[in-house]
Amino acid sequence: MRKLLVNIDHVATIRNARGEGVPDPVEAAKVSERAGAAGIVFHLREDRRHIRDDDVYRLKETVQGLFDFEMAATDEMLKICTGIKADLATLVPESRQELTTEGGLNMKLLREDFRDRVLPWLHDEGVAVSLFIDPEKADIEIAAELGVEAVELHTGTYANATTSQAQTRELERLREAAILAHELGIRVNAGHGLNFENITPLLNTVPNLQDISIGHALIADALFNGLENTVRKMADVIAGKMSHNTGGQEAAG
Repeated sequence: MRKLLVNIDHVATIRNARGEGVPDPVEAAKVSERAGAAGIVFHLREDRRHIRDDDVYRLKETVQGLFDFEMAATDEMLKICTGIKADLATLVPESRQELTTEGGLNMKLLREDFRDRVLPWLHDEGVAVSLFIDPEKADIEIAAELGVEAVELHTGTYANATTSQAQTRELERLREAAILAHELGIRVNAGHGLNFENITPLLNTVPNLQDISIGHALIADALFNGLENTVRKMADVIAGKMSHNTGGQEAAG
């Protein structure tokens, strides 16, 4: 069954803009779960540009559903993630220059390090692993070789497609990737750039999806419609409780 995971990073971004304590991302996590989110996603970056260490520990005490720790595979992050026993470590590429994650992991480059250092570290501490990857056959096959529990398909290229032809092409890549990952016994998650306008074609085209992570679009919509309303409606769309034919404004409230 498809489920919504809410990324609360940008609640912290707004808080940090004033250097004060509000809005609190932990309160946003509580509201999101109350509204139907199956769990919470956060990215503790090296530069702490949004989520901070204290947020992570408070979230661990608060989150009732899936506790998904997005992170670069550095020793620092591995220590924090295993120390708090995250439910899931979603490994992502990270650059100080980027505004947000810009693509999937380079699995050919990272294969040996992940096999010899990163995955044993996480698995030995009982933390499941998801790899944030582009919908590429070779990357999925490497993920299966490494024995990870899940992949999160990068939907950013699809979300940013500017023509119907490009969107259709990206949906087909995602569809094929999801089928292959499922056949190889890997849980199929997805995320990046998704919103009320582009979620419907994804849900109608790509099979085997499980957890769908959405953050920025929900926080933006919540400014006008309220976080609880926004999360509840997106959770219903993803779970199939609301018509997939609703448009952005209608679906968002």
